[in-house]
Amino acid sequence: MSLIRSSLLVSFGSVASRILGFARDVLFAQALGAGPVADAFLAAFRLPNLVRRIVGEGGLNPVLVPGLSRVGPDEAVTMAGDALSVFALALLALTGLVEIGAGLIAFLLAPGLHDNGETLALVALYTRLSFPVVICVTLASMAAAVLNGRGRFTATALAPLAVNGGLILALVVLESGFEFPLAQKAAWLAAASSLAGLVQLGIVAAALLQGWPRLVRFRRPRWSPFLKSLLLAGLPVLAASGAVQIYFLAATQIASFWPSGVSWLYYAERVMQLPLGLMAGLSAGLLLPELARRHQAGERQTLITAQNRALEVALLLALPAGAALVILARPISTVLFERGAFVSTDADGTALVLMALSLGLPFATVGKVLSQTLFALSSLRTALAAAGLGLAVTVTASLLLAWPLGPTGIALGVSLGCLVHAGAVILALRRLGLWSPDRRSLSRLARAVTATLVMSLGLLGARSALPEPGSLMLAALCLGGFGLYALAAIATGAMTRDDWASLTKKSSEPLRPDAGLS
Repeated sequence: MSLIRSSLLVSFGSVASRILGFARDVLFAQALGAGPVADAFLAAFRLPNLVRRIVGEGGLNPVLVPGLSRVGPDEAVTMAGDALSVFALALLALTGLVEIGAGLIAFLLAPGLHDNGETLALVALYTRLSFPVVICVTLASMAAAVLNGRGRFTATALAPLAVNGGLILALVVLESGFEFPLAQKAAWLAAASSLAGLVQLGIVAAALLQGWPRLVRFRRPRWSPFLKSLLLAGLPVLAASGAVQIYFLAATQIASFWPSGVSWLYYAERVMQLPLGLMAGLSAGLLLPELARRHQAGERQTLITAQNRALEVALLLALPAGAALVILARPISTVLFERGAFVSTDADGTALVLMALSLGLPFATVGKVLSQTLFALSSLRTALAAAGLGLAVTVTASLLLAWPLGPTGIALGVSLGCLVHAGAVILALRRLGLWSPDRRSLSRLARAVTATLVMSLGLLGARSALPEPGSLMLAALCLGGFGLYALAAIATGAMTRDDWASLTKKSSEPLRPDAGLS
């Protein structure tokens, strides 16, 4: 399969999942609003959703992919079965501990709610009901890594739709004539998330077990260097690959001290995660295996070239996305969320938080893409150190900025953490001799910035000339901004015909220094 076909398939799954996630969160806002019950549900939902996003975006791939790529197909089949079996047992034990200690976990997730015992009890209840989804999505992600490594992308692209699709179905049922109290409605949603995760696991498992040759062989797990490294590195890898998600978890804890702070941060993050999640999924699912192959083959220069081309494409998308979200933050918050229990003041607060988060979107994208090189080299300690530094900055800056600015200051702290994380990864690559942006990269970056400025001026002019936009006007602004950016990118040379042609190359072809993303 050519990389263009696999890229389109993975992109379709990622975009469809994010769109369903948008629809889910719009229904969340309508059904739960931004009050105490919403804060309790979203605080509890943060932990399983954190794991789901990290593993769903290939969080375990940095250990699985290089390890399986170093052995032959027959041994890889057995190693994959051992990994799935051991992780299934470990996750069952972890879930049992969470069910028992949900009260303590609730306090850790939302310490600002400690004075409200009833709300904190709801956090514990929703945590117990929703956490089993972690077992399903983690095993599904590991199975997806095995499938992707063998060129099978269909099930892995479509299976993640089950969780958001299941929650949307549950929301529609709950809102269609049933009169449940808010707390009970949120409990049903928490349980529905676990059931939807089971459906996702079933879809991927069916794809893994069918067909020939076999992709996995189950037996009594045997201790091996691969299994040992997987268990020992599993948690650090998740922490390193999910750095931005962990920054949001820390920000949620701080935001719990402000009324509706958890809800505003959650809804703003969901908008910001649409472009970021797309690049994360493509990086872990397609770029990491490519970099791992280049590293194993000793093709150092082509690895650097692939990294540069991937970063060009990522910033070509992230720069205009971040600028557009800053300019359109208020109408986006209004159109998407302001209905039902979600009132105008909540839309104002969410818009300010979204503007602050969008400033960090390009840096979060850079950190996510460049971290794949560290993962391909198995430099997990370096990647973890960079993530830890970003977390320290996030917490410190959020605490300092929260007192004068409230939740908006917390969001600015997250953006600063993303900036420091990206800078730390670049410094690490430079020490390894793997940070060498060529003239093409620097030139295209300057051109992408120019095209982004043209788009921004156009959007600002349209916003000042038009009344407060509704849903149709917002769609027109988004499409118009996209069209203007595309024209500016082509005019400045930030986007060329060679970009599309380069995607059609086989992933096994060597990269030329002047080639596009391969």
